[in-house]
Amino acid sequence: MDTGWIVSIIVAGCLLIFILAISIPMNRKYVIRENGKINYKKTKIYLRWNVFDTLTLGLAIYSIICVQVLNFLVSSGETIKNVFVQFFTNQAQVWTLVSIIYLICRVSMTLKAIKERWGDEIE
Repeated sequence: MDTGWIVSIIVAGCLLIFILAISIPMNRKYVIRENGKINYKKTKIYLRWNVFDTLTLGLAIYSIICVQVLNFLVSSGETIKNVFVQFFTNQAQVWTLVSIIYLICRVSMTLKAIKERWGDEIE
């Protein structure tokens, strides 16, 4: 592994620890569980904007910036041997994937919460 990959893995690890440091306490504090399952009717956090959504928006913007910088570097003739190309390739892949997975999970949990609260009243 070259320097760009190693630095990118370190940065991704630090960001992952930061995200988990925010999400785990938030999950324990605001998500109401009964018998090991989430009670979507009582849990209000899925129906409003929260800190984790803001963090995810920041990650999405960061991944867009990484893709644009990578595009600029490749367009200017740089190859994978360049440490910056290595760094931005890894960062763009990781955080784009994380942002998409979070978006899918968030929409799913929000729809479950809406269904539990209002059920068949919405048509």
